Amino acid sequence: MKDLHSSNLKFYHMSIAILSTLMILGALPLYWREDGVGWGLIWHSFIVLVGIVLLWVYPKRETNSMKTTMVLVAFVYFYTLLLVYPETSSNLVLVCFLPGIAILFFLPRLVYLSLALNVFFLSMIFSYVALIDQGQVYQYLYSDLEGNIFNFFASQAVFFLIFYLSYTRIKKQQMYFEQIQQTERMKTTGQLAAAVAHEIRNPITVVKGFIQLYSHDHSLGEEKKKHFLLMLEELKVAETVITDFLSVANPKEGRNTVRINIKEALHDVVDIIDSFALLNNIMIDVRAQKCYVSCTPMEFKQLMINVIKNAIEASPSGEIIQITAREQKKQVIIDVIDQGKGMSKEELHSIGSLFYSLKSKGTGLGLMICQNIVQSYNGTLQFSSEKGKGTKATICFPSVSK
Repeated sequence: MKDLHSSNLKFYHMSIAILSTLMILGALPLYWREDGVGWGLIWHSFIVLVGIVLLWVYPKRETNSMKTTMVLVAFVYFYTLLLVYPETSSNLVLVCFLPGIAILFFLPRLVYLSLALNVFFLSMIFSYVALIDQGQVYQYLYSDLEGNIFNFFASQAVFFLIFYLSYTRIKKQQMYFEQIQQTERMKTTGQLAAAVAHEIRNPITVVKGFIQLYSHDHSLGEEKKKHFLLMLEELKVAETVITDFLSVANPKEGRNTVRINIKEALHDVVDIIDSFALLNNIMIDVRAQKCYVSCTPMEFKQLMINVIKNAIEASPSGEIIQITAREQKKQVIIDVIDQGKGMSKEELHSIGSLFYSLKSKGTGLGLMICQNIVQSYNGTLQFSSEKGKGTKATICFPSVSK
C-alpha cells in the first residue's frame, strides 16, 4: 500500500468501495438486534465512518502519521466488533490478524506497536473472561479458553516471524542494490579514466617539457620566466586531477601493506592537517584506542586527510571535529563527526557519485577515491547526516592482531 498512483489507484478505489459497503452492511445486524438506534450502533457507525474517510484520503496523504492513525482506527473497529458481538467467534480471528494491516505499511515500529497492543488488549480480555465472565457472555471464548489463548499467541508469533524475515531480506536486497550502484559508479569512472587520462597526459608531458626547456633560456627576461613557472604550476594541477582519475580506476593490486597502529596514524594525520584546521578556526579532538589494521600508510593518510578535510570545510568557525577509533567485533571503527550544516537524504544518496560535490569547486573525486581505498581492504565508508545537525563519517576496516 505504497505509492498508489495511476493504474493501481483505480484498483485501490474499487477495493475500498467494496470494503466500505461491507463495513456499512456490518452495522445492520446490530440495528436489528437492538431493535432501533442504540449506543452500540452509534459507536459502530462512527468508527466505520472514520475508517472509510481515512481509506479514501490515504492516497493523497501517504505519511507515517496517517498510517499510524489508520492502524489505530482498525484496532478500535475490530475490538468494537469483538466486544459488541460476543456470540460471534469469527471476530477473534479478525483481531488476531490486526498486525497484518501494519505489515502492509512495512514500518517496523508500527508493526511492533500493533503486536504489543494486540497482546496487551487480548490478554486483558482473556483475563476478564477467565476470572469474571466465566462464559456468561463470551461463551465461545470460555468454552476453549486454553486453545484460544494458544492460537492467539501462535498467530502473533507467526506474524512477527513473517515480518522479521521479510524485512531482513528486503534490507539485504537494498544493501546489495546500493553496492551494485557503487560498483557501477566505479566502473564508469574507470572507463572514463582509461579513455581520457592517457590521452590528456601525453600532450601535457610534451608541453611541460618545452616550458621547462624555455624556462632555462637566459635570453628571456625574468618576467617571462615567471609566466613559465605559473604555467608549470597549472600543468601540475591538471596532472593531479588525472592522477586522481587513475587512482580511482586503478585496483592497485600487489600493494605492500603493513600493520598500522590506528592511534598513532590518526595523530600523524592530525599533525599534517592541523594547520589547515587552525586557519579555519576549527579544533580537532582525537580519542582513539590502540587497534591495528592492514593497509599502506600512504593510502590510509590519503583516506583520512580527505575525510577530515571535508569535515573541516563543512564546519562553521569555532566548532570541534571529533575523531574516535575503537575495535568492535573484529572491526576497527573510525568515526569523524562534525557539527556542520549536514546533508539531506537526497544528498546522502548521491554522495560519492562521479562529479557530484557539495563544494562549489569540488569534483567529487575525493570521496570516490576514499571509497575505492576502503573497499580494496574489504572495509566500508558510510555517512549519516541530518540537515542542520552535522555529519558523521564511519570508516570500518577488518582488524588485525597486534
